[in-house]
Amino acid sequence: MARKPTLSPSKLTTYLACPDKYKWTYVDERGKWYLRSKSYYSFGTSLHSVLQRFHDEGDKGVTTVHQAVAVLEENWIEAGYASQDDMMQAMAEGKEIVENYIENFKAQPVTAKTLYIEKLLRVDLGPFVLIGRIDRVDEHDDGSLEIVDYKSGRQDVSAEDVSGDLAMNCYGLLLSSKHPGVAVSASIVALRSGEKATVVFDKDELEHFRQDLVVLGEEVLERDYDSLVPVGKPLCKECDFLPLCRKHPDYVPFSG
Repeated sequence: MARKPTLSPSKLTTYLACPDKYKWTYVDERGKWYLRSKSYYSFGTSLHSVLQRFHDEGDKGVTTVHQAVAVLEENWIEAGYASQDDMMQAMAEGKEIVENYIENFKAQPVTAKTLYIEKLLRVDLGPFVLIGRIDRVDEHDDGSLEIVDYKSGRQDVSAEDVSGDLAMNCYGLLLSSKHPGVAVSASIVALRSGEKATVVFDKDELEHFRQDLVVLGEEVLERDYDSLVPVGKPLCKECDFLPLCRKHPDYVPFSG
C-alpha cells in the first residue's frame, strides 16, 4: 500500500507564495541544480543549534553565555555569504543575539519546563499527513503547553503576526492533536530584539483551520504542475528558479 504524501508548513508556505517555486523545489528535480545557499538560512540554523542546546536540560555543555558563544563559533555555517567580511559581521551579530537572549532568559523566573526541543510531530489529515518540526514546547504549571518559535531575522513581532502565521497554526494543530484537551498557545520570539508575542489557540478556530488546510493540501497535491504558466511576481528577483521560468514559452514577466 502506497504511503500517504506528507506536507509541511514550509511546503504549504512555498506553494502559497508561488506554485512555480513549489514545483521547482519539491516536484521537478531540475530545480535542485539551481538552488543556491542563502546566508539567512545559515544564520538562522546556526542560532537555532545554540538555543536548542541551551534549552536541552540533558545537555550540560551550554548553560552559560560563554559556552553558548563557543558553541556558535564551533557550529557556525559559512554557506551563502557574499564575502568573508559579511560572514564575520553576521557572526558578530549572532554572538550578540545569543548573549542577549541567554542573559534575558536567565534574568526571568523559571515558570515552565521544556517538554520538547526540535520535536517532529505528524497528524493524518485524510488526503495527506501534516508534519512539522517545532523549535520548543514548554509545559506550564497549569498544564498548558506553549509553542516557542525563534525568528532570527525579525526585529519585532505582534500577536497578529503569530495568529496569522500559517506555520504557527500548523504547529498548534499538531500539538493539540498529540495532546487533546490541553490548552495550547504559541509564541514567536524575535531574536534580534528579544520581543515576544503570544496567542492562545481556540479549539473551534483550530478546527476551521484544519478544514481549510485539507482543502489547500488537496489543491497542492492535485495541481497539474506540468501545465503551469509562470507569471512574474515581486519575489522573482530573489528567486533561484527565475532562469527556469524564463525558459517557458508563455512566461509572463513581472511588470511592477
